[in-house]
Amino acid sequence: MDSSSIKKRLKALKTEKGIASRTVGEARKAGQPIDEAVRRVQAISQQIRDLEQQLAEMKRPAGDPPSSIRKPNAMPPQFTTLEPVSGRAESLQVEQDIPADEWDHWVEQHPRATHYHHSSIRRVIEHSFGHRAHYLAARDREGRIHGVLPLIEMKSRLFGHFLVSVPFFNYGGLLADSHAAREVLLRAAAGRAEVLGVEHIELRHCHDDLDLPSRSEKVAMLRTLPATAEQLWSDIGSKVRAQVKKARGYGLSTAIGREELLADFYRVFSHNMRDLGTPVYGIELFRNMLAECPSSYLVLVYREGKPVSGGFLLGWRNTLEIPWASTLRSANRYDANMLLYWTVLESAIERGYAVFDFGRSSRDSNTLRFKKQWGARPQPLYWHYWLPEGQALPELNPNNPKFRLMVAAWKRLPVPVARLLGPHIVSKIP
Repeated sequence: MDSSSIKKRLKALKTEKGIASRTVGEARKAGQPIDEAVRRVQAISQQIRDLEQQLAEMKRPAGDPPSSIRKPNAMPPQFTTLEPVSGRAESLQVEQDIPADEWDHWVEQHPRATHYHHSSIRRVIEHSFGHRAHYLAARDREGRIHGVLPLIEMKSRLFGHFLVSVPFFNYGGLLADSHAAREVLLRAAAGRAEVLGVEHIELRHCHDDLDLPSRSEKVAMLRTLPATAEQLWSDIGSKVRAQVKKARGYGLSTAIGREELLADFYRVFSHNMRDLGTPVYGIELFRNMLAECPSSYLVLVYREGKPVSGGFLLGWRNTLEIPWASTLRSANRYDANMLLYWTVLESAIERGYAVFDFGRSSRDSNTLRFKKQWGARPQPLYWHYWLPEGQALPELNPNNPKFRLMVAAWKRLPVPVARLLGPHIVSKIP
């Protein structure tokens, strides 16, 4: 099929999926069996993913290997060592808000780019939270782009006024192909910060190659994936295998899909965030992510027909990432979390990803140890800061004594109240 035919087929399948998803919802409300309807939605979702993958391969730049070709021991591109070439900053000028297609074309060619540099994430943040974006690009005199810096402005009485690249996610930061572009973008960002009167700029990087103050308490946990699920099952070891088998023994079931699983995912996610004392994102964030990011999908674990564990997945190049995952505390006795991660990793291999990104963790934390048992290894993260002269590094984290009472109080809120109030608070926390 050519791209036009694929797009027409995709449109028809998405309409069919919408009808099938409504059937699931109506059956659930009526207390009727939903297994057959859910399988129908999942089958349609798989067809949609296959066609979207075909479209992506058609758009793939010449010389780029197809996503189905696995690279052994592949590292996500943002972690690769790449020294910018030399150049003259005087020959570059910085523009704001260049056309999205031009921005994305440059980002998609850059080895260190992440999904969070793409304009789709800007739209997600704007539509979900209403924050103002300052997207800067460095051009030479011939109009060629040499670097970009996506910045999101955040402002509140409680948390302050700052710029972040980018908030709510693990990656972002300055992306440049020359020292000159890096220099001119940092200079432009500092100038913008002074005009806006912000307290700091936070740049989220995977390399400590900027002459700026930084924090490195967090690491990303990455696992290279084998070619088959059978090999993964062998690799993870007897203890982890026993826990996955235990979960299956309790009769837990799994589902993979997109919009049709969103309500169930959000039910688990919002409940778990309340238990952790963390304000919850609004469901619009996840709905917008699914709409803007074709590689995103959901994995759910059910017990007796009710969702107890769920993960949100996002693919970029050779890597599948899990930005959000939650399990109800009541389901810990059934090892629902272990079945969730096994299903997620198995799906990553089936989709041809070479690396799984478990997300960030604090060094020597329980979450880091959980990820390590699956074979994940730490990769340092560096969050760099531009600060006005004399300004200390910000402390916007739960360990700050200023926020500990808030966390303790939040844990005692009824879940419906936490869902109502959470999005208004968490939208101001990067």
